[in-house]
Formats: sequence, C-alpha cells, structure tokens
Amino acid sequence: QVQVVESGGGSVQAGGSLRISCAASGYISSAYCMAWFRQAPGKEREGVAVTDSDGTTSYSDSVKGRFTISQDNAKNTLYLQMNSLKPEDTAMYYCAATNYGSRLSQGERVQCSRLQAATFRYWGQGTQVTVSS
Repeated sequence: QVQVVESGGGSVQAGGSLRISCAASGYISSAYCMAWFRQAPGKEREGVAVTDSDGTTSYSDSVKGRFTISQDNAKNTLYLQMNSLKPEDTAMYYCAATNYGSRLSQGERVQCSRLQAATFRYWGQGTQVTVSS
C-alpha cells in the first residue's frame, strides 16, 4: 500500500506562482511513476504532469513551459511548481502513484507518460488551487 498526501494549495492572482507537494509513504517499489492530475468543477479529471523512477517527465500541453514536476527521493516527496498561473488552472489537484517491479520497462514508461488516470493505483484527497483574474 502507498499513501499520498497533498499540501500547499491556496489562492493566487493570475501570473503568480505556487508550489504544491505530495508526501508519499508506505511501500514504494524501485520502479514507479507519480503524477499530478487536476479536476475543475463540471470537468473531467485531467493529467497535468508525470515523472517516473528514471526521472523521465511529461506534461500536458496546457501546462508545458509553466509547470515543473520534481521529486525529492530522500524525502519521498513529489512537487509541482506552477508559474504564470491562469484562472483556467483553478482546480483540485490530486497526486497519484503506482508501483511497478524492480525496473521500468519501456512499455511501462510509455504507459506512465500518457497521463491516464487508470494507470495510477494510489490517489490523494487533493489540494485546492484557485487563481483569480
């Protein structure tokens, strides 16, 4: 089992920055991927950014160049640095994780990069990010 807990959400004006965190605990295998998703009211959950145990990252087109996903392995913490925030970034942001074996296969790496919710087994409760114009 893996537990993930998000923190750091809040309110910010358009053009501002915010960093949210995800603390992971429990069994994390050598091969894994972790991601950020978001969901705005009335909209479907959207994949934002993903990283894997090899350090490969991938972003949705809507945040590319503005958001950066990173991880601190020593602290088992995932971060999402969000810059140049827009009102349309307003959403509940969720951390998600899934374990693989001892080493990522190419197929698993590709699967992670597709940022599909079905890939991820473990989910946090979310942290709200609100961007005002």
